[in-house]
Amino acid sequence: MKQLVITADDVGLHPGMTRGALAAADAGIVTAVSVATVGRAFEPAVEQLRGLPLDVGIHLTLVGERPLAPPERIPSLVGRDGALLPGYPALAKRFVLGGLALAEVETELRLQIERLLATRLPVVHANAHQHLHVLPRIFAIVLRLAEEHGIRFVRIPCEPAARGWSSRAVQLTALNHFGRRARRRLQTSGRLRAVERTLGVVDAGHLTVDRLRNALAGAAGTSELVCHPGLGDADLAAAYDWDYDWDAETAALCDPRVPGLLRDAGIELTTFSRLESR
Repeated sequence: MKQLVITADDVGLHPGMTRGALAAADAGIVTAVSVATVGRAFEPAVEQLRGLPLDVGIHLTLVGERPLAPPERIPSLVGRDGALLPGYPALAKRFVLGGLALAEVETELRLQIERLLATRLPVVHANAHQHLHVLPRIFAIVLRLAEEHGIRFVRIPCEPAARGWSSRAVQLTALNHFGRRARRRLQTSGRLRAVERTLGVVDAGHLTVDRLRNALAGAAGTSELVCHPGLGDADLAAAYDWDYDWDAETAALCDPRVPGLLRDAGIELTTFSRLESR
C-alpha cells in the first residue's frame, strides 16, 4: 500500500486560505498544513489549528510578503518598499548574480521558524513558498535550521508530471533538478527525512477531481500531494494575483469521489508523524 500525505500550503497568509485548508481537513483528505508566519492571518490560523489532528509545518517565505526582520537587517532580501522581493524570478536573479546575502536569509528564516515554535504547536515538517528552499546554499541553511529546531521532514520536489515545453513544465523541470541536488545533500544529514515523490505541484491552484486522479497515478511508496485550497475567490484574487481557482480546488479536495480515487490507486492517507514512527 502506497502512503500519501496531503498538505495544504499557505495557511495563515489569508483567512480564506486557512478556511479552505480546514474545510479540506474536515472532509478527511488534508492531513498536514504548512503555516506562513509572515501572513496577515497567522495568529487566527494558529488558534484554529490548536487541537486538530493535523501535522503542522513551516511554510518558509522569502518573496511576496512583509518580512519579520526589520528591512535594514536584510537589505538583500527586500525592495525599496521594505517588502520581500515580489516573486521567485526577482529572488533567483539576485541569487544568481551574487546579490543575496546568505546570513540575511538565515536571519529571516530563523525568525519565521521561531515564531511558529513560540505558539507551542508541534512543528513536524518544513517547505517554502514557491519551493525556494531547495535553491543551493539556501537548502543548506534550511537543513541546519530544521535540525537545530527538531523539525523532522523537509519537502524535496520530485514531480513526475513535469513534462513538455510549457513554461510551467520548464519551471518544474528546473525544480526537479534542484530537488535532486537537495536530496543528495539530505542524505549527508542523517536526521531529516523526505518522502519519495511530490504530487500536484504542476496543478498548483487548479486541482480538479480529474487532475487529482492523474496526480495520484504518480504516487510512489511515500508521497506528498501539495495543494492550495481556499474559500472566497473574490477576496483572495483581490489580495493575490496568482490566478488560482481556490474555491474550485477546495471543492475538488472535498469531493465525495476522492476517497474512492485513493482506494483505486492503492493509496493510504497518512501523516509525517506516522511515517516517522514506522
